[in-house]
Amino acid sequence: MTESTVHSDPRTAAPQVAQLQGAPDWRAIDFISDLHLQPSEPQTVEAWRDYLARSSADAIFMLGDLFEVWVGDDALDESGSFEAECAAVLREAAQQRPLFFMVGNRDFLAGQAFLRRSGMTGLSDPTVLHWAGPNILLSHGDALCLDDVEYQQFRAVSRSAAWQQQLLAQPLTIRRAIGKSARSESEQRKQSDTPYADADAQMSATWMQAAQAPWLIHGHTHQPADHALGNEQWRIVLSDWHIDGDIHRAEVLRVTPEGWQRIKPEQAGTV
Repeated sequence: MTESTVHSDPRTAAPQVAQLQGAPDWRAIDFISDLHLQPSEPQTVEAWRDYLARSSADAIFMLGDLFEVWVGDDALDESGSFEAECAAVLREAAQQRPLFFMVGNRDFLAGQAFLRRSGMTGLSDPTVLHWAGPNILLSHGDALCLDDVEYQQFRAVSRSAAWQQQLLAQPLTIRRAIGKSARSESEQRKQSDTPYADADAQMSATWMQAAQAPWLIHGHTHQPADHALGNEQWRIVLSDWHIDGDIHRAEVLRVTPEGWQRIKPEQAGTV
């Protein structure tokens, strides 16, 4: 039996898990994801900006889809661009506490130039956080949603270096047009009420076992919940942020050595 045959099923293939050691003086850390920041939703952008300024957390982890779309780091060099404004907000926040960023399915083209400009530390997907209490496995979550077959096929192609180089070689104006088209498709999906695929249970368990982490924290599915898996294991799904639309939802996951709680962004400075 060949190695490729053994690992043909992603549900049972253990991933390569990056390691991150949390600082011993951290007392509270925050996790957010799926804000889908974009100029057309200024209230969400302002809530995010205000949250970063007021949070009392010792570190903040942003686990993907911080932006609705990221068309390349060269957008940072465009005068007055939305990307440059957001990077400036992040850089100011990073002077107060460490910020960590993991790409999602919307902003997977965010690269080293973005990290340098924003002052954040990039995270591989998945990464296990060693800190007070149980190990915590961190992921955006999209790779776990195997039932979304069409997306998984796109993900396999779009994460290749060759595909990304070919796209980034296109002029920024063309990439912005492609991003606009992607946003339109996203809006159509929201209006159709098509549910997001959930994380595959077996694959989640394989990842957690490989990382020796009883907690898995991820986003992507827009289905915030605390899933008890037995044996003190948990799959904790982060909230998406929708403030400008009809559905008003925004949560921060605050983790301390005693456990976790879901709080509103405006509470982040007082809890």
